[in-house]
Amino acid sequence: MKITKSKFKRSALSRALIGTLALYAGQAAANTELEGRITDQQNKVYFQGAHIKIAELNVSTVSQRNGSFRFNNLPAGEYTLVINYVGAPEVRKTITINADKNSSQNYVIGENLNSIENVIVFGQRAGQAGALSRQKNANRVISVVSADAIGQLPDQNATEALQRLPGLSIQRDQGEGRFVAIRGIDPNLNNVTINGLNVPSPEAGVRSVALDVIPSEVVSSLEVSKTVTPDMDANAIGGSIEVKSLSAFDREGQYYSVNVQNSYNELVGQNSPKVSGSYSQVFTLDNGYELGVAGALSWFSRKFASENVETDGGWSTIEVEDELTGDDVEIFGAEEIEQRQYRIERERIGAAINLDLHTSNTDKYYLRSFYSEFSDDEYRQRKQFKFDAGAIDFATYRNTNAQYSNAEMERDTKDRFEQQQILSMVAGGENQIDTWLMEYQLGYSKSNESEPDRLDVVFAGEDLALGYTSSGEVPQLTQTAAAHDMSQFELDEIVAEKNLSEDKETSLRIDISKDFVWHNYNSVVKFGGKYRSREKFNQVNASIYDGGFGEATAQNFATPPIEFSLGDFGPGLSRSGIQQFVLNNRNNFDLNTQESAIESQANSYTSSEDVLALYAMLTLDIDQWQIVTGLRYEDTDFSTQGNRVELVVDEVADSENVLINPWAVDKSDDHLLPSLNIKYSASDKLISRFAYTQTIARPTFSDSAAFQLIETEVTEDDGITETERKAEVGNPDLKPYESQNIDLSVEYYPNHIGIISAGLFYKDIKNYIVQQEVQAQNQWAGYEEVIQAVNGGNASLTGVELAWNKSFDSGLLLGANGTFVDADSQLPNQSDMIGNLMFGFENNDFSLRLSASHKSKTYQFDDNDTGVYQAAHTQFDFSSKYHYSDTIQFFFSAVNLSDEPLYLYHGENQYNYQYEQYGRTFEFGISISSM
Repeated sequence: MKITKSKFKRSALSRALIGTLALYAGQAAANTELEGRITDQQNKVYFQGAHIKIAELNVSTVSQRNGSFRFNNLPAGEYTLVINYVGAPEVRKTITINADKNSSQNYVIGENLNSIENVIVFGQRAGQAGALSRQKNANRVISVVSADAIGQLPDQNATEALQRLPGLSIQRDQGEGRFVAIRGIDPNLNNVTINGLNVPSPEAGVRSVALDVIPSEVVSSLEVSKTVTPDMDANAIGGSIEVKSLSAFDREGQYYSVNVQNSYNELVGQNSPKVSGSYSQVFTLDNGYELGVAGALSWFSRKFASENVETDGGWSTIEVEDELTGDDVEIFGAEEIEQRQYRIERERIGAAINLDLHTSNTDKYYLRSFYSEFSDDEYRQRKQFKFDAGAIDFATYRNTNAQYSNAEMERDTKDRFEQQQILSMVAGGENQIDTWLMEYQLGYSKSNESEPDRLDVVFAGEDLALGYTSSGEVPQLTQTAAAHDMSQFELDEIVAEKNLSEDKETSLRIDISKDFVWHNYNSVVKFGGKYRSREKFNQVNASIYDGGFGEATAQNFATPPIEFSLGDFGPGLSRSGIQQFVLNNRNNFDLNTQESAIESQANSYTSSEDVLALYAMLTLDIDQWQIVTGLRYEDTDFSTQGNRVELVVDEVADSENVLINPWAVDKSDDHLLPSLNIKYSASDKLISRFAYTQTIARPTFSDSAAFQLIETEVTEDDGITETERKAEVGNPDLKPYESQNIDLSVEYYPNHIGIISAGLFYKDIKNYIVQQEVQAQNQWAGYEEVIQAVNGGNASLTGVELAWNKSFDSGLLLGANGTFVDADSQLPNQSDMIGNLMFGFENNDFSLRLSASHKSKTYQFDDNDTGVYQAAHTQFDFSSKYHYSDTIQFFFSAVNLSDEPLYLYHGENQYNYQYEQYGRTFEFGISISSM
């Protein structure tokens, strides 16, 4: 039997972990326990992230999300229990430990706060206190957004809530936040989990998860880990984002909340309703077991619009003949400029049902489910100005002004309903077995994206007098009256698509840990493993019709002129009219079978990925030092199946053929990844951290898919036959990104709720993946051009994170953070500076927030050998709440107060690549809760 290298490593590490387990299992120890919960005076709110220490024994722990904590193997005696929580005075209690008798009770913080107890129980400061406590006492560098903090700002989804944290920025679609970048690293290089379960991406080809599908109402907290420990997934070069949904044990007894709101978008002039609610309760069963039941539901239907002008293909040097002198003249111009109008209705449905069963203080079980449905009903109308450089009118040409005598224009529509679904189900538990804690989890998650009836329709017009002036962000387009005569535009092409992508994953995780004392120092050994099996497929079914339309022109579907603030759009096209025309006449259309087969087969593939991870981790608490170190081993088996699709156009033989052949590739790789996280607590207020970690990121599925799209053209010139070949191909042999990461930071927590922090980070990334022309390689000999994703070398970046947040006794709230990055190469989506400012005020009656988020210009990609950049973006948002009573709140928010557009430019700021504006959105509503 042949033993492969990866299997040998896996087997050897498994035997080592099993041997360690057997060694510790043979040791006998006392099992006297101290348990408790950190709660408020009324025992209604539990506090996660509190630091609990037994002073005389120098052992400490941190409270869990239900406020619980536990110490094992304590010697009998009288001790001092010290409890610290950000924003609350230190609590010191004398406790007595009796031999072989466990102790359990609640411990109250804030009991001396009297009338201002709600500082750490309710509102913005409560959310900030909880988040800072968790950050302060974590064993790695993290940032946290609590449910309370999410509700204080007008953030509609998890993505927008995360943009307020230091080092985080977001990518927007139609003005809404979708993807999260950590320290500027591409979202595909992050890891996202819901309740500890990896989330597959519903979108075709990518790994990044658009968190806008997760409504903020079903989220208990969002936790971003900027450094990792060995018990965490290694695919986190940017970092790891953990979404935690609500649990009944987050609070005592019964809890409910209901939110009703309406929003208004000024650009489209439409109202959008939203309703959400949550409920939780803990039941005590006849046998003494505690059953927690929690559920949440959110529905939001949003109608909005955007207007867009973009230069398709960017700007380039065009050589034309001066019609007056006959000389060749080079001008810098555009060959295609577009006007776009979008009308969109997005609907979000989010639901979570979570069950927690506590059969004893040491035996706990859970079943957590999360479902999200996101639909995007979009109708886009577009005018494409297509300029022929040979037809330029030099009499009207001045620098970037151009007039063309016989240009072309296309009017087209995109009509599509897109639906994304995410289902996450995870079951697990934990059991204390003597001196060992065993945690386990079985999970299943599935996501998909479907476009069931997409319809793209093109109307073409020729010999039109068109022109443009480009002197700023929005090119000014000129046209004669003929460009608005819809009878001049013949129906040219119809593309009907039914597309589906699906991504599903099953996982099993086991973690085993043991507390022990090493040279009088509190220590923990932990090891375990995780197995993940993932499959992703992309299925494209395109039907391309290029004739048989009769005498149909745009006039048959014309509507009154469109209101368009970025230029003169002219008449529109009826959505329902086009749909009915296609439905009634589709059988008469001319189907281009070859183009349809190329589009469908070349873009369809299936990829699978199996990952086995094993790790060992050691935590040492030595006086003021906490050291977390260990190794993680990940073995990956990857396979992909797709097609080689070749279009052969032979003008000599007057033939045209499509050749389709299946293509499949299998590969594997493994990584042994060390990590070290060190925390030094100079005092309860001053903490410094150092981390060295190694992380990876696997290639996107589109880059690594087995597909080849080849175009071959055979021509004859003066009796000489020539063959020209071009190709766009996937690369299943891509290596994963590999990164070495160093973090150094200092955190200061003043007496009141707040933080001052500064951090330095460095990343050295190998095997960076870029799109390149690879026709020079031997396997592509004879090809004129071949585009493929390749491992393009190394990239590094150095950055500084600064943050300051402060809550004053007067109710004033101030917050600021900034991240400054120096990258030695053009990394996609990498900003030199991102930051946030927040001014607020809060008392028992009112809560006010004015926030600003800023992102400096970012490199996107190259087009025509010139960089495309997204311009700096600064957005202002306002939110307010009025506390009518302890249970009823009214709120008002304004999003994008400055009407900030999205602007991309080509090379230099004056050369438009894309300009899109969305308008302001205003929201108002009521919130009712049981506390």
